[in-house]
Amino acid sequence: QVQLVESGGGWVQAGGSLRLSCAASGRTFSGYNVMGWFRQAPGKEREFVAVDRWSSAITYVADSVKGRFTISRDNAKNTVYLQMNSLKPEDTAVYYCAAGTLFYLSDYERAPKYDYWGQGTQVTVSS
Repeated sequence: QVQLVESGGGWVQAGGSLRLSCAASGRTFSGYNVMGWFRQAPGKEREFVAVDRWSSAITYVADSVKGRFTISRDNAKNTVYLQMNSLKPEDTAVYYCAAGTLFYLSDYERAPKYDYWGQGTQVTVSS
């Protein structure tokens, strides 16, 4: 089992920044090879935001946040981060961290492919 705990959400004005953290515990090396960030706004489906496949050094973010969001990790702390800059009101959502064992690039953006999820952290951006 892998446990994921997100932190760092909150309220910010448009143009501001937040950094989300996701700390993993349990089977942190054998339990997954990919960690991702997703978000879900009220009334909308869960949406892919960013992914980090640590074993292959593959990282990328969704087009909707490209140039504003960055995913990174600290192996020593078993933690993945989502740095969010130039936030917009449309970024308002609950942000979830996820982990899974994925091998196909096409699966990285698909929420059902992930095995473990955090509880989510609310991000609210006001205009």
